[in-house]
Amino acid sequence: MSNGTSDLTIWFVIVVLGIGTFLIRWSFLGTLGERELPGWVLRMLRYTPVAVLPALVAPLVVWPAATGGQPDPARMAAATVTVAVGLWTKNMIGAIGAGAVTLFGLLYML
Repeated sequence: MSNGTSDLTIWFVIVVLGIGTFLIRWSFLGTLGERELPGWVLRMLRYTPVAVLPALVAPLVVWPAATGGQPDPARMAAATVTVAVGLWTKNMIGAIGAGAVTLFGLLYML
């Protein structure tokens, strides 16, 4: 290894992180697996994907690595088109396609 880290150290970290992520998931699924969840919990869990997806995408739009972290008008426009088409048509694939076409058009055609 070029940075002085041994193979044993790397494997140790991988195993410890694997055990840790298993225990985190088991703490929820293993303890509640057979129980009926209250209605308010189920309602809140429905919003998890809606909250996680924008949290993953927003930094890539606002501070893209391709531009050194500087806001890029093409990516902002593509995100705006994606949201607008998604709200208008309620079609996720169509919204993604519209955003991709917008980004491609602004980056490579203009």
